[in-house]
Amino acid sequence: MAAVSPAVIVPRMLKLKEAGYGSKKGIPDMIMAGASVDDVFVIVLFTALCGISVGDGFSSGILWEIPISIIAGILLGAICGFLFVILIKKIHLRDSIKVILMLSFSCLFLAVENLLEGYVPFSGLLAIIAFSAMLYSKYDICAKRLSGKYNKLWLFAEIVLFVLVGAEVKLDFVASNWLLILPVIMLSLSVRMLGVFICTAHSKLNKKEKLFTAIAYTPKATVQAAIGAIPLSMGLPFGELILTAAVLAILVTAPLGAFAIDSSYKRLLDAKNTMLS
Repeated sequence: MAAVSPAVIVPRMLKLKEAGYGSKKGIPDMIMAGASVDDVFVIVLFTALCGISVGDGFSSGILWEIPISIIAGILLGAICGFLFVILIKKIHLRDSIKVILMLSFSCLFLAVENLLEGYVPFSGLLAIIAFSAMLYSKYDICAKRLSGKYNKLWLFAEIVLFVLVGAEVKLDFVASNWLLILPVIMLSLSVRMLGVFICTAHSKLNKKEKLFTAIAYTPKATVQAAIGAIPLSMGLPFGELILTAAVLAILVTAPLGAFAIDSSYKRLLDAKNTMLS
């Protein structure tokens, strides 16, 4: 329940950056970065808890994997992003070719994460974010054009994502357990929103901006879809309950969270804010 969905948040935050809402205080960037780091924490701790559930016990060494995976992901992504900028500045390429190259790099980062699993902690997701951030930092004109291309790709990918998630739902199991699961979802959202207000208490964000930041962290989708079925595949007795909870969380929070972000940003964010120190 903790993981935030980059698939829902990132396109919307990019849209806000382009429109200028909250961009002068770095709110869209802060939300995207926080969501990415959050997912790294969640996946590492989820792996640790799965190990405990099957009797492998908990190793304190796994906690060191979190900062290492963050640093390694950011470094590799930034280096590759810098080299990519040099390449496209020296060699003229169509934007469609650049998008294909960026997708190839993204797949490469995920493949490296799988290849290094068990040896060196590495976050492919953060590498992708760092790659794109480096492109925007060094070649913002190109980055804005490519962002438009990615937005068009997302229109199709969004449909595929939610169709696949819906295909996992067992309606009879949901009908018999939704009264148990919904309070857990609501409690987790409440704790998350409280945590956001605590973390931003001493920032220069005003009350409306803090509320928007809390709202932006409510959608759940891709991470839940990816890891929700793992306990069931491991043969754990509560695996089906976890899968159902993950899917129900997606069905409830993804559309409501996306709608809340889209309907509130104009009222809660100012396009002419001062820079956040």
